[in-house]
Amino acid sequence: MKESGSSRLFKADPEVAKAVRLELEREQGKINLIASENYASLAVLEAQGSILTNKYAEGYPGRRYYSGCEAVDMAEELAVSRAKELFGCEYANVQPHSGSQANQAVYLSALKHGDTLMAMDLSCGGHLSHGSPSNFSGVFFRAVHYGVDRRTEMLDYDQVAELARAEKPRMIVAGASSYPRCLDFKAFGEIAESVGALLMVDMAHFGGLVVGRVHPDPVPYADFVTGTTHKTLRGPRGGLVLSRGTYGDSLDSAVFPGMQGGPLMHAIAAKAVCFNEAMSPEFKVYQETIVANCRALCEKMMEEGFRIVSGGTETHLFLIDLRPNGITGREAQDSLCSVGVNVNMNEIPYDEMPPTVTSGIRIGTPAVTTRGMRPEHMEALGALISHVLKNRDRQSVLDAARSEAEEMISAFPIYPEL
Repeated sequence: MKESGSSRLFKADPEVAKAVRLELEREQGKINLIASENYASLAVLEAQGSILTNKYAEGYPGRRYYSGCEAVDMAEELAVSRAKELFGCEYANVQPHSGSQANQAVYLSALKHGDTLMAMDLSCGGHLSHGSPSNFSGVFFRAVHYGVDRRTEMLDYDQVAELARAEKPRMIVAGASSYPRCLDFKAFGEIAESVGALLMVDMAHFGGLVVGRVHPDPVPYADFVTGTTHKTLRGPRGGLVLSRGTYGDSLDSAVFPGMQGGPLMHAIAAKAVCFNEAMSPEFKVYQETIVANCRALCEKMMEEGFRIVSGGTETHLFLIDLRPNGITGREAQDSLCSVGVNVNMNEIPYDEMPPTVTSGIRIGTPAVTTRGMRPEHMEALGALISHVLKNRDRQSVLDAARSEAEEMISAFPIYPEL
């Protein structure tokens, strides 16, 4: 992790070594409130950077198209068995390179070109791979979208059911990237069954919360569950697909050879490490703390006079509607970034601003929780964010806030042993 004149990377490529060193310094020195980011353990990083990156292993354990796969078979079998145990499912595929590719695998296995796909609208919290016209999912399939209630800014399951009856989708997708409330998978399952649709749940954001039992479990209700292994699971960047056993063969074929060639065996080994870490009692406490931190920070922002989309949060993230404050999401993001606090600009439901500007910001607590912050630290953090947003044009305030942020986060190193 530490770059020096004696490191192999520095000797081979000092320019790349510099980029790695600068990123480590950035991560160590900034307060990361981006909901989709986290810090992998040193064990995950070691597996990810291991010699397994050398091995081609097209196919599946025991059914490879290359010889010499005994060791990587062991790693993948561990990842699969641990994923199945962790989530209580009959089938798991750990080869997708990302959450979007996990979604693509499900679509490829269960849909035909032009079939109707129904999912949450991107502007209301959905994801690009849920049928956005700019994404493959919106190009290959007929996408229809449900939103949130304009008054409550929450899902209205009666409205979802009404749309499903009108559109008769082949598949309904439940899941979001910026929806701050828990999802009712039983309701989604009943809606899907009523119209003869398959149900896919994308738990990329809240998979860790499911493991920690602080978010409802989609596995009993869904035909397919997709996710990522980073974000709240705190592992390497990558995707996975879970399902009932009856879909296993078609999903295997959809992943390989349907959309990928050789799997990334070093990443799969890192996923196995991540799943093993997630089985510990400490991981459940960690997930409980993520949610507690998010609720505490959200409440502090409300005390400071900011309008919270849907009035609160039940997960690892919340959205601030900045229209009453006369600030755009882009301005807020840039102001906070300038003092060492990273958030992302984000559309609010039915946002009239373009997605490159937005009317809101998204705030999440997985990364700061990994670093050891607790609910009692959210008071000062919320006050800091509020002070910056309310005084973003005063350089003296920004300078003082930068120093405060540096001091605050220095007490919580990412990797204390380094």
